[in-house]
Amino acid sequence: MERWILHVDMDAFFAAVERLDDPSLIGRPVIVGGLGARGVVSTASYEARAYGVRSAQPMAQARRLCPEGVFLPPRHDRYEEVSRQIRAHLERHSPWVEPLSLDEAYVDLSNVDAPEQVATAVHRELPREVGISCSVGLACNKLLAKLASEAAKPAGLRIMRTEDVDDFLRSLPVERLWGVGPKTAQRLYERGVRTVGDLQTVDPGVLRTWFGPRQGAQLWRLSRGQDDSLVMPVREARSLSQEITFPEDVYDPELLVEELRRLADLVSARLSEEEMLARAVRMKVRWSDFTTQSRQIRLVEPTDDPQVVRDEVVALWDRRLPDEGKGVRLLGVGVEGLLPATFRPLSLFGMQRSGPASARMNPVDADGR
Repeated sequence: MERWILHVDMDAFFAAVERLDDPSLIGRPVIVGGLGARGVVSTASYEARAYGVRSAQPMAQARRLCPEGVFLPPRHDRYEEVSRQIRAHLERHSPWVEPLSLDEAYVDLSNVDAPEQVATAVHRELPREVGISCSVGLACNKLLAKLASEAAKPAGLRIMRTEDVDDFLRSLPVERLWGVGPKTAQRLYERGVRTVGDLQTVDPGVLRTWFGPRQGAQLWRLSRGQDDSLVMPVREARSLSQEITFPEDVYDPELLVEELRRLADLVSARLSEEEMLARAVRMKVRWSDFTTQSRQIRLVEPTDDPQVVRDEVVALWDRRLPDEGKGVRLLGVGVEGLLPATFRPLSLFGMQRSGPASARMNPVDADGR
């Protein structure tokens, strides 16, 4: 059976939703994010990007670059509402939908008749139904589907057939491949490897010598467009989580901690909305080389207190493994061990806290790629 994977990415999602609700913003540079002194850009419209504004950028810098911009605080409830519409649309075409974030998802169309027609239909019909544009890529695996949708931005459709793969990959910069962050790219540049085509000419044994057996073998496969990772549908969760994938690697630890606090607040708000308490807090970080590290800690007592979740997440960040100067591609905050808020233990000392509730507990690590 031939594999067909669809990647759908909504264009400048938060800004697009703001324009959907307020058409007077159409054509203007819209920047969504934290408006405080230490705020960070969540999304910038394409008009704002022309000024150099980017996601994960300090909001103060964005204001300097684009003084004429429209700066708005995020409305996550509204974005989640639109995201549910997007997912419902995709699930009408296939039950195998893997959301990556509110505005991005993979869809496995391998068992669908005429997948190319489905891709065309999604690209045409999803914007009509939801009201905002999307970029769509279709290919034989997740890596190529995402690269295809990136090539189609903004608002385009790219279908990558098997015979197109080599020509498509050959001219791409090496950093477009998964796992090639600034550090790996620099090491490749120093050896005269700048494009994927250059990388394809390097003997796999040499790559293993340069980067070790695991990463060397992975680079060899990716340079040829090989990826066997599966589309994993997300079913009814026993946990709640929020993640952000940065379009560019982030190195500033203060910005990353601020983003972790923001994600913790979003997770806590969802706990409160669903009237649940959490017995564990989890932090996830994906570095520029696609190494992924997770740390989890069990709480002394179940909670939905946002301050508790913030404190625990920051404590987990402080205990992370050395990052060796690598940038961060993705951050995530999650809570697990959910139970109804009707079970709310009465602490002997009330809300008095001398540090993270789990300070005496041992964190659990789960590292991988």
